[in-house]
Amino acid sequence: MKLEDLTPGASVRGILPDAAVSVVSVQWHGSDALTLVYRDPGGKVADEILYRHDEARLQVAKHGRPWSFDGDGALFRLVAEAHRIRLAHLFDPVLAVHTSLVEPLPHQITAVYEAMLSRQPLRFLLADDPGAGKTIMAGLLIKELIARGDLRRCLIICPGSLAEQWQDELSRRFHLPFEILTNDKLEAARTGNWFIENDLAIARLDKLARNEDVQRNLAAPDNHYDLIVCDEAHKLSATFFGGEVKYTKRYRLGQLVSGLTRHFLLMTATPHNGKEEDFQLFLALLDGDRFEGRFRDGVHQVDVSDLMRRMVKESLLKFDGTPLFPERIAYTVPYKLSPAEAQLYREVTDYVREEFNRAEALANDKRAGTVGFALTILQRRLASSPEAIYQSLRRRRERLEKRLRELELLQRGGTMTPPMPAGPVLDADDVEDLEEAPENEVEAAEEEVLDQATAASTIAELKLEIDTLARLEGLAADVRRSGQDTKWRELSQLLGEIFTPTALANRAGEPDAQPYGAGPIARPTPSPHQKLVLFTEHRDTLSYLERQIGVLFGRPGAITLIHGGMGREERRNAQEKFLHDPQVRVLLATDAAGEGINLQRAHLSRTTSSRSSSRRSSASAARRASVSRAAMNSPMCPRPCVTGIDRSAPGNRCSRATSGSPSKSRSSHRPANRSPPLSAPATRCSTPCSTSRSSASAIC
Repeated sequence: MKLEDLTPGASVRGILPDAAVSVVSVQWHGSDALTLVYRDPGGKVADEILYRHDEARLQVAKHGRPWSFDGDGALFRLVAEAHRIRLAHLFDPVLAVHTSLVEPLPHQITAVYEAMLSRQPLRFLLADDPGAGKTIMAGLLIKELIARGDLRRCLIICPGSLAEQWQDELSRRFHLPFEILTNDKLEAARTGNWFIENDLAIARLDKLARNEDVQRNLAAPDNHYDLIVCDEAHKLSATFFGGEVKYTKRYRLGQLVSGLTRHFLLMTATPHNGKEEDFQLFLALLDGDRFEGRFRDGVHQVDVSDLMRRMVKESLLKFDGTPLFPERIAYTVPYKLSPAEAQLYREVTDYVREEFNRAEALANDKRAGTVGFALTILQRRLASSPEAIYQSLRRRRERLEKRLRELELLQRGGTMTPPMPAGPVLDADDVEDLEEAPENEVEAAEEEVLDQATAASTIAELKLEIDTLARLEGLAADVRRSGQDTKWRELSQLLGEIFTPTALANRAGEPDAQPYGAGPIARPTPSPHQKLVLFTEHRDTLSYLERQIGVLFGRPGAITLIHGGMGREERRNAQEKFLHDPQVRVLLATDAAGEGINLQRAHLSRTTSSRSSSRRSSASAARRASVSRAAMNSPMCPRPCVTGIDRSAPGNRCSRATSGSPSKSRSSHRPANRSPPLSAPATRCSTPCSTSRSSASAIC
């Protein structure tokens, strides 16, 4: 500015270092100097002589009125709106509910707004029963903390099979753009550390627990989080054994991430395994000082009311006070194996027992465990369907014959090589990883192990095993061709009772068994407009049921499929087709339908072996809960029914049904170390179950 711009009433900066002054008067001394009389913000009057070289530090701040209202109105509105949104939580105490695509239930609102938000910092264990909607609770918490300016960076750690479900739910319901950690993203990270580049991240539990390079990136000094959520947190376990603590890799991961965040949330439906000392180790992830040392009865008093909330299904209510879930009822319908099925069962059982004994004699423990794992798979296929055991025996025989030809060729060439397994050798960690892997990966690993693992140590032993497999394959083919599948006959009978007024086939039951529909549980009301979900463990059984039910209905278009070989979009399309297409009556599914798919307006049936009721139990529990809940709200039919099949005792095949959540005990997915106590089959039994307000069920 120029000295000539200093006029009475002008506001000038540069006279005082920290404030503008108001010009009172100006007296010139020639043309290059003047005396400036000014008033500071406090009202004090002072003067100063200014020269031409002072013009560079002077600036006119205001002319005329101090409030001119000539600013950018659109910019002012934008700033004011941003400030209003920043303070929105002060005026709307449940802001996340009103800005998300959810209709929360009472227990979800109390969990977020009463039990968790009030804790600063949050170190909490959310242990509600399966089906309570813990994903919804976590999403509401995350969005509420973001709205309050308390969260910028969040990491969700979950089993591999649930990562995509978490991403879909958080994006669709809460508009939160979480990214899933993958190997490609790790390698393509611009800074070399993917975690630092992504504020909202989802990581698979075993990817973090078993990869030391990933853990180093996670523990980088600049990588800290405002909130870390661990789903299925009971997997972060440690145990006391022999007076010492046995820390697992997953527990070590829990200790690591606990120190990287201010808010730490653990979520599981089974926080306690029955051992108080192990439970205390688990709680040490939340508060290491408070739960340090081994628990001792009479010395330690553990009060976890300030760290944990647990609500069972019986206490979950709707807003009108009615129960959220139907009453859980179970009953059993036994039926006898046909003579051909009984002979096949005995022959395969003898083969499995002999191979188990041979596997025990192997010097290589890992190889023995892999063979045992393969035989366990074969036994489950036997319990699934004649089609599944036939296809499994055929593939195993063909792969072993191929191996035999290779060995004979080497022998003729002068090289003597023992028939070592060509497939991967699984250790305990590998088998544990399979429990949480996506279904398509589990199927591929099981098929490779089943087809290639053998206890044979010589060519002669391998030939003998191939001959045995060929004989068993012939028996299975005879059963397959004869059409004497008692389990399918029972399923077709139940399909008839659900969809038509009369049954489609005669019922095969034991004289002393309580028949289906007897007693206080009424039979389902037949209706052609009902829908049925039928679960099975094996893809071969799925294809077999698709053919059989298509023939029974007379139109294959009445059936849709969901299995692990389908992508997310394909599964979602199959789900929508089942829910909204009136021509589609039956959904055939493997455990893939338990991974992030909510099945509505349907009855549930399950045809499996013993492992299926326990592997992926969290997904199964969520699936069953969603089906039961949907059935209550369905306008289609008056009764829901949920059924599950399990092999409860050696030599018997039965199905247990329950409309609530199953126990979360893990079945033995590990290789067996000894001969299984198998006996000849007496009966097979199937269990339809649970009636409430929507429909009845079928079973296979």
